[in-house]
Amino acid sequence: MGIIRILDEHIANQIAAGEVVERPASVVKELVENAIDAGSTKIDVTVEEGGLDSIRVTDNGAGIDPEDCETAFYRHATSKITEGRDLFQITSLGFRGEALPSIAAVSKVRLVTSNVQDGRGRKIEIEGGHLRVNEETAAPRGTDFLVKELFFNTPARLKYMKTIQTELGHISDYMYRLALSRPDIAFTLRHNGNSLLQTLGNGDALQVIAAIYGTQSAKAMLAFEAENMDYTLSGYISRPDYTRANRNGMSLIINGRYVRNYGLMQAILRGYHTLLPINRFPLIVIQLTMHPSLIDVNVHPSKLEVRFSKEQELFAFVEEEIRKVLQQEILIPRPAKQAIGKSEHAFIQEQLHFPNAQDRDASVGSREDGEAPAARSGDQSDQGMTSFPIPPGSAWPEKRDYLQPESGIRRSYGDGSGGTPATAPMRETAAASSYRSDYRYENKGNADIPSVTKEWLQAASGPAPEIPPFPELTLIGQHHGTYLIAQNDSGLYLIDQHAAHERINYEYYYEQFGKPADASQELLLPITLEFTPSESEKVKQRLHWFEKVGVYMEFFGGQTFLVRSHPFWFPKGDEKAIIEEMAEWVLSERNIDVAKLRETSSIMCSCKASIKANQKLTEQEAMTLIQRLGACRQPYTCPHGRPIVVSFSAYDLEKMFKRVM
Repeated sequence: MGIIRILDEHIANQIAAGEVVERPASVVKELVENAIDAGSTKIDVTVEEGGLDSIRVTDNGAGIDPEDCETAFYRHATSKITEGRDLFQITSLGFRGEALPSIAAVSKVRLVTSNVQDGRGRKIEIEGGHLRVNEETAAPRGTDFLVKELFFNTPARLKYMKTIQTELGHISDYMYRLALSRPDIAFTLRHNGNSLLQTLGNGDALQVIAAIYGTQSAKAMLAFEAENMDYTLSGYISRPDYTRANRNGMSLIINGRYVRNYGLMQAILRGYHTLLPINRFPLIVIQLTMHPSLIDVNVHPSKLEVRFSKEQELFAFVEEEIRKVLQQEILIPRPAKQAIGKSEHAFIQEQLHFPNAQDRDASVGSREDGEAPAARSGDQSDQGMTSFPIPPGSAWPEKRDYLQPESGIRRSYGDGSGGTPATAPMRETAAASSYRSDYRYENKGNADIPSVTKEWLQAASGPAPEIPPFPELTLIGQHHGTYLIAQNDSGLYLIDQHAAHERINYEYYYEQFGKPADASQELLLPITLEFTPSESEKVKQRLHWFEKVGVYMEFFGGQTFLVRSHPFWFPKGDEKAIIEEMAEWVLSERNIDVAKLRETSSIMCSCKASIKANQKLTEQEAMTLIQRLGACRQPYTCPHGRPIVVSFSAYDLEKMFKRVM
């Protein structure tokens, strides 16, 4: 007797539901896409408890004929295709006929629809795939679809649902993509009575971007249009100076359908080429139109993945057009507006400066009256070198702090053999440890080399791990304004100055974030931040995490938050960027703990406050940088894990020059 049998229709529908209805967002997607296919100009979505309690989608589209209402819930019932070749000419969002039966199989469904204007309609009620009601009712033209108690008859699926906020995030994200794909449709999204999205439906895509991402994002967008024999490309891309920490702001819309395609994403990023900072991504909304025969949308159950028949030609076209748009723009970031009436220095802080030999004597002679020594003629800043202003009341450390014969860092010339060494100690003295440097480079503001000692860090963070002692080095010079060149008896050393400064700053900021309340300063003018509606709800619930690192932020209304105070030692000029990155990290993390937040915030600050590549340093600055690096707990890698020091042994050099074989 045979053992193969046909599955019961109800079981088959539940299996199909596992492919089509993955989570509440899947229901919203299928129902809203059906409403779009019906020619709706207004679509309202209302969800309760992240969609697990109820999902309601109401539209003013064409409605469903009374005779088709029950048939629409049969598997593979569709009005979009009739024969096989129609699969290669798909212009609608839905076409398989799986959505309604799959949804009805795992929920309680009520459908009220009308395709006439006289107020007569049809009502269908289905519970777990079983028809309960099919009757005539009063209804306006359009469709009202209500889904309640999703997965009520499949407890295993319900068990693996995420939190309400997570499920709401998926719903919001897809509604944003649909709104961006169809700016001519008025969308609304409400959750538990709160409005999360509302668009006008006037066809202005820039207004939709502003409604979702905020007005500041909309102002940073560049509009473009292009076409060739096969494709029409249009939309908005953000300026390179306006980026996000992830790809969530990149929306690809092909023939009105939001899709995900890795190759197309990479083509867009290649169009930006070297304009994007590392691990930063643009905000884009790209509409791509092509003949349906050039794309296959029938490769994924949720139709999010597509295939292209002329893939390489498409990628090359998109990359080239993105590059053209950016080449036509003057991509110079605008400076932040200065607060009116606010002094240049909102706080006074002792600083450490790096004098040349003749400057020290002059500064010592002037420190009694609290005035800085006059600038020397032929200032090094005129020659592209870093300049260091001396604040009133500051004083250089005693000469002996810098000129000890046993010091670990020496200055030399050329072959490293010449002259009397002007030296700096490997470990900071007490006099030097109370000052900080004030770097000014490339008109980007100030960055500091903070005072760090191993003893100070051990007292704050426990004993340091066992790390080999930093080698004693003789400074030779600087290569391309990026790498410091040093040597000792063992060989040659190259030091990445940015990575070194980043490590020094990281250990300083990590300590500072451990006591944020002591350093928080009130702002004369608050910093304004904008988020998407769904992000705003999550930020409101996580404001207390910002307070743990000294950032005091409050909800101002709509999608706007105001930062009232933050630690005064945030890198000057980068305060808003750092807080925005903190917010993106807080929003992206499922489980947050203070230690991880402290570490992440320290890395953000240290990177922005560090000297950059192609930054010339004086000999004294370079020696002090190496000195401070040697005082770090972990002087061999930057906070991102990149090496700081690379060495070439004497044997390696001799082998390269064939002195040994």
